Amino acid sequence: MFWRFVYNALALPVMFIGFHVAACFNHKIREGIVGRRDVFEKLTRQLEDARNLEKTAWFHFTSVGEFEQTKPLIEAIYAETRIVLTFFSPSVAPNVESYPYVDAAAYLPFDTPRNAKRLIDLIQPTCLIFSRYDIWANLVWKASKYDIPTIIIAGTVHSGSKRLSLIGRSFFRNVHRHITLHCAISEDDATRFQHLCASKEQVVVTGDTRYEQVYRRALSVDPDAVFFPGQDTLKQPILVAGSTYSDDEKVIFESYQLLREDVPDVRLHLIVVPHEPTPVRINEIQAELNKRKIAHICYSELSGDVNLESTDILIVDTVGILAKLYQLADIAFVGGSFHSNVHNVMEPAAMAKPILFGPIIQNAYEATLLLEKGAAKLVDSPQQMAKVITEWLDDEEARITAGNIGKQLVEDNLGAVERTLAHLRKYV
Repeated sequence: MFWRFVYNALALPVMFIGFHVAACFNHKIREGIVGRRDVFEKLTRQLEDARNLEKTAWFHFTSVGEFEQTKPLIEAIYAETRIVLTFFSPSVAPNVESYPYVDAAAYLPFDTPRNAKRLIDLIQPTCLIFSRYDIWANLVWKASKYDIPTIIIAGTVHSGSKRLSLIGRSFFRNVHRHITLHCAISEDDATRFQHLCASKEQVVVTGDTRYEQVYRRALSVDPDAVFFPGQDTLKQPILVAGSTYSDDEKVIFESYQLLREDVPDVRLHLIVVPHEPTPVRINEIQAELNKRKIAHICYSELSGDVNLESTDILIVDTVGILAKLYQLADIAFVGGSFHSNVHNVMEPAAMAKPILFGPIIQNAYEATLLLEKGAAKLVDSPQQMAKVITEWLDDEEARITAGNIGKQLVEDNLGAVERTLAHLRKYV
């Protein structure tokens, strides 16, 4: 009861105020606050029109990557189970709205005891499934009170997680002991989960369901597909930088300039795919490239007769095509790794591409695996990035070997969906 009081009386008010203050400076947080204003009305309308099935699975995830982890499971049980989705980040909202295997979906409202009870009364879930790590205490506590099984799929706790600190562990034990089952992505993650659980029977190792998702997507991409006008005029090696933030781009652009100065005979085309290609972000990228006097063009400006041979950088100012664009890459860079958390490294790995990323990869167990096996290289400066790119461009065999190692790693980790479903079906 002590930690519930601390969470509800102290932590939640601080979080509430913090979100609203931050919204004054961050459009993404502001968008999320606005999106939560009519959550219950929206869910009520959707559920009134939803399929009338005996069982309801409620999946919650924070953003796009965690949504990807739920998709194979959702699609496997959709025919006989009503599907309700809640999410935290505005970045996933368009993906959810266009997803066909869902009966109702909305932002997760603020995690108060009242909101948790209202959601459970409204959705009436057969089970509540959290993807990866976006776990909310009052939801877990209320679900436990009403004997609703709660499951974590593709669960992970990295070694430096605050959940394992002295105070954090004391609080999170009071949450995780009420979670019915933790499906962990690895033995190491399972061991760390067991520090937070009341029983070892609450933890199993099933693997990461994203491996299946990215592998299926990679197989569906035609190696000879044309993704944009002028693609056939890109005669030089291509570096695809995906899901980038401004912190990533500063390193990439500096590295690109170093390459042009130090290795003038090697011309490298760079395709930059920002994590959120808003007009503001695109303008920032263009301004930076203009300052550096680097020739560039936006994806939306391409026409049927465009020649990109003399264009250094293509800026992708649309969404939804990054996974396919990795097919074009000789080398892939995965963004977020100079910002806060590295993004999806599995996508280029499934395409058998050698991978670069920055130093922030603690959130992604698969990034560590790729690094250990030689499928990826970690760089922490523009100089080091330029050096690694030069080495890979000079050694095609090394590039191909690294890419094949990454693809093999993905193939070796297939099967997580079936292992997870074997447990999930007990509850739905």
